Parts: sequence; C-alpha cells; structure tokens
Amino acid sequence: MSDAELRALFDRVSNWGRWGADDERGALNHIGPAEIVAAAGLVREGRTVSLSRDFPTQPGPENPWPAQHHMVIAGDDCCVPGVDGLEVSTDFIGIAYHGMASSHIDALCHIFLQGRMYNGRAAGEVKSTGARSNTIMSLRDGLVGRGVLLDVPRAQGRPFVEADHLVTTEELEAAEAAHGIQVGKGDILLVRLGRDARRAVHSDQAVAGLDPRAVEWLHARQVAVLGGDGVHDPIPNGVIHRDWAMPIHILGLVAMGLHLLDNLDLESVAQACAELGRWSFQFAAGPLRIQGGTGSPLNPIAIF
Repeated sequence: MSDAELRALFDRVSNWGRWGADDERGALNHIGPAEIVAAAGLVREGRTVSLSRDFPTQPGPENPWPAQHHMVIAGDDCCVPGVDGLEVSTDFIGIAYHGMASSHIDALCHIFLQGRMYNGRAAGEVKSTGARSNTIMSLRDGLVGRGVLLDVPRAQGRPFVEADHLVTTEELEAAEAAHGIQVGKGDILLVRLGRDARRAVHSDQAVAGLDPRAVEWLHARQVAVLGGDGVHDPIPNGVIHRDWAMPIHILGLVAMGLHLLDNLDLESVAQACAELGRWSFQFAAGPLRIQGGTGSPLNPIAIF
C-alpha cells in the first residue's frame, strides 16, 4: 500500500470524536452491559484457559530486556528482620513489557502518528513521569466480554501462517465460515497465526501479521479489542514508509482507539475450542491499575 492509501485508510477507520472529544476508551465503547451479560451466558463447561505466556525472565533475541525476578527473603533465611516468630518467603518482579516476549495490552497512548495519538491528543501528553491521557486506566475496572478465536492456519488446513504472508480480510472471513461463527459488535477478537507452531520448525524470529486493509473489516464489525499470538504487524515489516513502520498498531491504536493484546499464547485455547467445537467464550482480564501507564502485563482467561 502507498502512503496515500494508508492515510486514506486511516481516515476511513478513524473514531476520533465518535464518542466525544473527551473519550479515552475508543473501541471499548462497543462493549456495553448487554455484551457483558451475553458473554456470561457462554460459560457452560466451567473450564478456564490462560492466554498468557510465562513471565519472560530468560534473555534471547526476542527478549533483550528480560523481566526481573529475584528473591527478597527465601527459605534458607526466612525470618523477617525485626519481626520475631514470622517466617516467610517474598520476591520482587520488574518488567519492560512492550516488545515480543511478554503477553501484554497496549494502551491508546502507546503509539503515535506524526505526534498525535487517539482522538487527536498530542504525543507530548505522555511525560517522563507517565501519560496524562489515553492510559491503561481506561481499563481500571477490567476487560470482560465475548472472546472469539479465529484460528487462521487451522481453517486453511496447515500448522501456521508463513511469516512473509499478510493475512487478508477474506482469510479472516474464511476462518469465520470454517468455525461457524461471526465476529460482531463488542467482540474481543483473537487471531491465531501459529507463531509457536512456526517456532518449532524455523529458528528465525520472523512473525506473521495482518494485511493493513483488514482494519476496515475490524472497524465495520465494531470489534472492541484485537489480540494475537504475535504483534499483529509482521516482523520483519515489509511496509516501507516513513510514518508506517507498524501499520496495524498505528491504524488500530491511533485511528480506531482499538486496544491491542500482544504476544498471547493461543495454543491451549485453540485446542480447547477444537475439542469443544465452539470458538467463542467469556473473556476476562484485569490490567494492572498503573496511573499514567502505556499498557500492562496481562494474564487473560478464556472461560468455557
């Protein structure tokens, strides 16, 4: 796509002003009480599945800043200083969660286009002390709704999508047809591309992604949140334009106000969906309440 085509697409899917000049929730506005109540009706088996990767403490090509986990008090010296008779173990964690290693959610202040974020706010509103608007606090009361999994490679009869292929709207609709489900208003859409299955075959760090034109379909279907086993944009990125290094992130977060769930583990939930013959479930996640945060580490749960 040319720069002009991407800019025109940005304008077509923009939700700036749609819910008012003060809105910081973006596409989350598609989830209302009716959608949350309906999602609760999907719980029939009493089965839960985590969609998160493990806390990424091991360094590697996709984890140049590994998460920190170390003991503050351990069992070899478990007495609390100054508190006689209390034996404990405690630990410390720290994480730079944006990137390719940690399961996390992107807040709407995470990405800019030419110095602007969702609803036209200036990038300068994100200070060295934290963001002043479009922060993760828009989800301080949690994220609950209907989760829908589209398993693109399964629908195509293959283990994974090749990293040099951009998944199109037509392929998303073909996955819908194969699963017997339709993505609709307020859905938390999870798109499996088979990142982990590909890792078992290839040693590189390439990741498949979506065709930028697919955001028009997401916009029309009124999807509330987009999640995936990669970062939605292909790595490495074949879109060589000055302002469009990660077009799905830019079009989703900046134009649509579409929160993104990156680096999910979708293998277990895909297996559960195939076993149960159903591709929708109640989705629940509680981002950390970080004042000024640009996102949060996350352990989303699918409830069947």
